[in-house]
Amino acid sequence: MKVSEAVEHRRSIRAFRPDPVPAATVRELLERAGRAPSGGNLQPWHVHAVTGERLAALLAQVRANGPDAAPSYAIYPDNLWEPYRSRRFKCGEDLYASIGIPREDKAGRFRQLARNTEFFGAPVGVFFLIERNMGPPQWSDLGMYIQTLMLLAVEQGLDTCAQEYWSVFSKTVEGFLGAPPEQMLFCGLALGFRDPDAPINTWRTERDPLEAWGHLHGF
Repeated sequence: MKVSEAVEHRRSIRAFRPDPVPAATVRELLERAGRAPSGGNLQPWHVHAVTGERLAALLAQVRANGPDAAPSYAIYPDNLWEPYRSRRFKCGEDLYASIGIPREDKAGRFRQLARNTEFFGAPVGVFFLIERNMGPPQWSDLGMYIQTLMLLAVEQGLDTCAQEYWSVFSKTVEGFLGAPPEQMLFCGLALGFRDPDAPINTWRTERDPLEAWGHLHGF
């Protein structure tokens, strides 16, 4: 598979089959993603893959504890401005439209949002942590690791969904994983095989054309 094909195929899957992912495959994906670049070769990522009874125990603890009083970081800036506000709004509207949940069905939307804490049925949950004293450059490095992992998963016939939603359960997750106090949770990632018949997996987010954000100089 070409890299361009993996980029085109990758999407955020929100309904998975329960089929297990072999441990050897998960290990290979995590290890190969470690070739992602990082400034000064710091490799600032700390990665935990959880499955089986351990995953079930964690999800039960998350349900029992509920969310933290506040997310461990601001997922979006306050008073999000254009064009970012409209992009985020359309993403949400299209998602709920794909499963027939209208805007006025607040309970239905909340139930779907809560599916994040089930990894959308994926058999493997992956958590990414970073040391609290790291700055924006290292957060960027972590993002490159995550993207590399997602593309490698596509090559293996697997699918993913990166979930910043987990930041509202950071204390529970960090405690469950036994993370040292200097590390904080950035996000989770659902990993598994997509359910091809699930309506929520039939739509894709749109992308603005290059002209909306790209600039070529000297060409």
